[in-house]
Amino acid sequence: MNANRLRRLFDEQQQSPWIDNLKRSLLTSGGLVSLINNGVRGLTSNPTIFQKAIQDSVDYDEQFFALRRRGLSTLETYWELVRQDIQDAADCFADLYTSSGGGDGYVSVEVDPLLAHDGPGTLEAARHLWKDFARPNLMVKVPATVESLPVIRTLISEGCNVNVTLIFSLDRYQQVMDSYIAGLNDRLVAGHDLSHVASVASFFISRVDTEVDPRLDRIATDESRSLQGQAAIAQGCLAYELFQQTFSGASWERLSQAGARVQRPLWASTSTKNPAYPDTLYVDSLIGPQTVNTLPDATVTAFDDHGTVARTVDANVAT
Repeated sequence: MNANRLRRLFDEQQQSPWIDNLKRSLLTSGGLVSLINNGVRGLTSNPTIFQKAIQDSVDYDEQFFALRRRGLSTLETYWELVRQDIQDAADCFADLYTSSGGGDGYVSVEVDPLLAHDGPGTLEAARHLWKDFARPNLMVKVPATVESLPVIRTLISEGCNVNVTLIFSLDRYQQVMDSYIAGLNDRLVAGHDLSHVASVASFFISRVDTEVDPRLDRIATDESRSLQGQAAIAQGCLAYELFQQTFSGASWERLSQAGARVQRPLWASTSTKNPAYPDTLYVDSLIGPQTVNTLPDATVTAFDDHGTVARTVDANVAT
């Protein structure tokens, strides 16, 4: 892999490329360490990723059967398998986490998606993962549902790193940022340190075009079809503008001076679902400072091979 473009994303544009994948062979083969050496600065995971990893290989069989022999349930066994991978991945990123001053080197694990509309259940599950997985560079993924907005505030006030996932609208994104800032204020009032609390807000990109493009096609005009493949990027650019507005001004400066970090926007779902679009479209078009782009394996390879490194996320917002 030619690592130049991945490294340049951060060195020149202050955007952090993270990998959106985790499987045990990536850990045991040294593949994750190689990715880190080549410029990857963090990792995200989700239950679908783990399901595929566990089902599609024999790498987990020995631990799986040992856990079952101990009498653990299927769900308990799953979480033990996940914990080992997450902790090992976090340990791989530990040096980067330290050298970046906590700016990067994070590994995300998601609460049970079945709790998405259960605020108290999500809070309990997130607290458990934060305590049980016990890594300072862990991020607990919490869905951006209405029920989770107060959960985000509470977790941040308690010092838990949070990856707020599944953001699809600008209104909800603003609510997520407001919840993060409220949690920081609560923590400051309580006299606790702000400098070790980190969060990202995962704004989903390609799925917007997957939803909007067919609607434009049904309008069936030249103008409507010319707009296909533009809604997702446009919304991401507007989200970045909201980010800049929210994390500026006197009230934010007060928190910043107390050690608070901005909640970086994270561009998720950045593989192109439409084969007619360039395979690096959702990376090339959303590059800017203080952002994260989490990439599937194929997109990492494609961008490192032929992506374009330039500030684009706020280049044409007015148009």
